[in-house]
Amino acid sequence: MDGFQAYGAGKAGGAFDPLTFLRQPQTVVRVLCWLFSIVILGCVTNEGYVNRPNEVEEFCIFNRNQIACNYAVSMGTLCLLCCTTFLALDVYFPQISGVKDRKKAVMADIGVSAFWSLVWFVGFCFLANQWQVSKEDDNPLNEGADAARATILFCFFSVFTWAAQCLLAIHRFKLGIDSVTFNQDYADPNQQEAVEEVLPTEE
Repeated sequence: MDGFQAYGAGKAGGAFDPLTFLRQPQTVVRVLCWLFSIVILGCVTNEGYVNRPNEVEEFCIFNRNQIACNYAVSMGTLCLLCCTTFLALDVYFPQISGVKDRKKAVMADIGVSAFWSLVWFVGFCFLANQWQVSKEDDNPLNEGADAARATILFCFFSVFTWAAQCLLAIHRFKLGIDSVTFNQDYADPNQQEAVEEVLPTEE
């Protein structure tokens, strides 16, 4: 099977249209996920570490809990790489001719998107809790407060963008199953008539 109209993409080998690609819902949502991960990563790495006036060493702004900042930086970096990889896969996806390969790609998208939605939900709860219990004495000048709030806010946004990406992938999966089933069950009437003419009739 040549993969015609399978899993949200047309026949393999067609010309790549950047405008059509950018207008696709999964592309828009994935770019948002990519941007949110950059914001989270940038906020923590640039303003996520502060110190008291009488200290030289800097500590994580989230309750001086190094694990919180490490979590945000690590997840932001991995999420950025993951988004880049799947954006490249989205560009290459229409060139995949095998229906089974397309199915695997869409299933991977579903699993990865659901995973990242869960990861950012955990991150949102964790960072919000650590920010809530942070002591004013640890940051008397209130440095980096806006960056900390932005980190928490974009973690919250990321939960829904990745959930939306998961739903879009599920929709593509259902479309793929329906199209493959149709192509398997459909028989051209003209071809049926030709076969009936070739077959000998019983007298």
